[in-house]
Amino acid sequence: MADVFDLFGNPVEAASGKLGRPRKTATLEDRNKVKMLLAVGWSNERISGVMHMSLPTFRRLFFQELKIRSLARDMFDARRLEVAMNSALAGNVGAMRQVDRLMEKFDQMEAERSFAGKPREEAKPKVGKKIQDEALALDADAALAAELEQETKQNVRH
Repeated sequence: MADVFDLFGNPVEAASGKLGRPRKTATLEDRNKVKMLLAVGWSNERISGVMHMSLPTFRRLFFQELKIRSLARDMFDARRLEVAMNSALAGNVGAMRQVDRLMEKFDQMEAERSFAGKPREEAKPKVGKKIQDEALALDADAALAAELEQETKQNVRH
């Protein structure tokens, strides 16, 4: 590995004396960086640009990391909780607060997931007071007409 780094902390490869660029290899640091960027939702194109490689090279080198893209955020949150919990158990009060915040966040996420799975009931349209009064009047008219019809049937003699 090179001891010379550029402005952004990336190692500068020393010239090997051979033609062409040396074959890129994935280091543990690179793999961790890719996992972190996947966890925050970056696209493959964006990550490959940051890693200074073409998209096909990126896919070839980080195939295993790309397979777990859907779990990357959960794995990242689990690691954050683990680190905070270890610090809290060591007596760090700030870490205890962070564990509480993370637990509330996870509870809220779980509630949203369970709520999202249930079908929504259709909301009844809101009706104004005039329309409600008209509906009540029509219902009253229908009830009165039914009552009058009933009375006329009882009072009719044949």
